[in-house]
Amino acid sequence: MKIPNIITSLRIVLIPVFVMIYYLPYGWSAVGAGFVFALAAFTDWLDGYLARKLDQSSPFGAFLDPVADKLMVAVALTLLVETYGNLWITIPAIIIIGREIVISALREWMAELGKRANISVSYIGKVKTSLQMLSILLLLVSIPYSAVSWAGIVCLYLAAVLTLWSMYIYLAASWADLTQDI
Repeated sequence: MKIPNIITSLRIVLIPVFVMIYYLPYGWSAVGAGFVFALAAFTDWLDGYLARKLDQSSPFGAFLDPVADKLMVAVALTLLVETYGNLWITIPAIIIIGREIVISALREWMAELGKRANISVSYIGKVKTSLQMLSILLLLVSIPYSAVSWAGIVCLYLAAVLTLWSMYIYLAASWADLTQDI
């Protein structure tokens, strides 16, 4: 097994660890869960870097990497929705998770047409992901409605806006193929 794929697999293994730490009845559990989330976010960057640097890209890695990312983000957002229990966190969480489902389906469908390159990851997608990871980390480690959590909420809304923008770009790039037989 290639090193980047091992690292990606580790990210998936970290998900139940992240959830267990999040629910521990200790004062440090939020920071511990934040650390695990930050480690997972770092491994997202690291596995891609190593795949390119060591020339160890693989079809399995190309499949597993976005799955691992989406699982970790969806789980983290779900936990935050539970913790905050209000519309202000729920709306951007739904936007982010919903977009991931739509774009994953779109990428799969475009791949079947042999046009996956038409909707490859864009710069906006990378900025969105960075803001999303930062917002989740800030919300995980802070006391709800503290100054740090408000910074996390602002970042979460910025990530949601970029989420919608990047979804629009992907849908526009594939619109002709989507509407061909309507």
